[in-house]
Order: sequence, then C-alpha cells, then structure tokens
Amino acid sequence: MVILVSHFQPCMHCVPVSKTERGVKWLEDWPQRLQMPLSWLNNSHMGIYGKPAPHDFATYYEHWKHVVSNSYMKALGISWSNVRNVMDMRAIYREFATALKDMKIWVFTFVNTTSLDTLPIIYERGLFGIYQDWCESFSTYPRTYDLLHANYLFSNLKKRCQLAPVLAEVDRIVRPGDKSSAIGEVENLLKSLHWEVHLSFSKDQEGLLRA
Repeated sequence: MVILVSHFQPCMHCVPVSKTERGVKWLEDWPQRLQMPLSWLNNSHMGIYGKPAPHDFATYYEHWKHVVSNSYMKALGISWSNVRNVMDMRAIYREFATALKDMKIWVFTFVNTTSLDTLPIIYERGLFGIYQDWCESFSTYPRTYDLLHANYLFSNLKKRCQLAPVLAEVDRIVRPGDKSSAIGEVENLLKSLHWEVHLSFSKDQEGLLRA
C-alpha cells in the first residue's frame, strides 16, 4: 500500500560544524535583523526573484514597505482597529509581516511546500511561520483570522488543484492579489458565496481584490 503525504523533506537542519556554514555567526539585535540581509546570504545565492540574494532581499523589503504604506494603510479601506490576527498565506521572506511590525497585530506566516524553502530565513529574522500546502486543509478554528494576505497564491495553486475547494477551506479570504486571470476566477467564486467584491488594477495591471 502506498501512503501519500504532503511533505517528503526532513524539517530539521544540521548543526553547523564549520565557520563558513550558516548559523555560526551571532544574529543582529532585534529589530535591526528585520531590515538587514542575513550574514550568510551572499552573491553566490540566487534570490527568489532572480537577483543575488542580498539584493533580492533588500528590494523585496522596500517593495512591501511601499505597498503596505500606500495601499494597505491608505487605499483599501481596511479598519485596522478591528484587525488582530493576520494570515500571510504565501510568504517569501516575510516582508509583508515585517512592514506591519509597528502595528498591534499578530501575523502568522505560511511558506508553501511547493515553493523555495525560505522558512530558515524567516526564523533567523526573529519571526515565525510554518509550511503549508493550500491544496490541503489547514487545521484552525473557524473565523480565527481577521485579514488574509494571499499574494500570487492562486495562480500557483491552479497548476495543482481546483480553486473552489481552496476558497471553501479559507472562505475568510479578504484580499488576494494575483494575476488578472486568476483574480477573475476568484472574484466569480467569491460572488457565488455572496461576498461583496471590489476589484482594481495598478499601473502595471497587477490586480488587487478586496472582499
């Protein structure tokens, strides 16, 4: 009998034994470590977006500072006084949560099991998160989160599973940002669930959906 499981890689990382390995240098103090590339990220490492890892890290950090400051805080009409628990469904370096660090909220981060493993980076920045395959259910109480962030999640999931069961599993979804084709499909599904949906596009035609 073949048993199918979600994850095939061990969770634990080996203890470093050489001075050249990751984990032998003491981390920066909090909160400086949030904004600085980790010492073991060097130009020989390729980042998620095709640039050398330190530059990729810094670019992504500045990008999300700008997005949160100009969109989430001002343009989307989010009542932050009513937000306590936030879920980042597809974190990379956890920049979305970092950009919200001065808010009185709690952000739970998910690294997708089919993406590059950035969870060690998240941990060493003094943050936390877990692995998750959103084609499968996630164990949580109903209505636990006030805001969900799903940046480019659905276009990646469409390659492996249907979106309808995903939306049924996380029907608290309130703001997915993704490709226009994926957002259109998500918009129709949310409307079928009687959600009030608002759709807009940025200058580069990146879709923003608020529900």
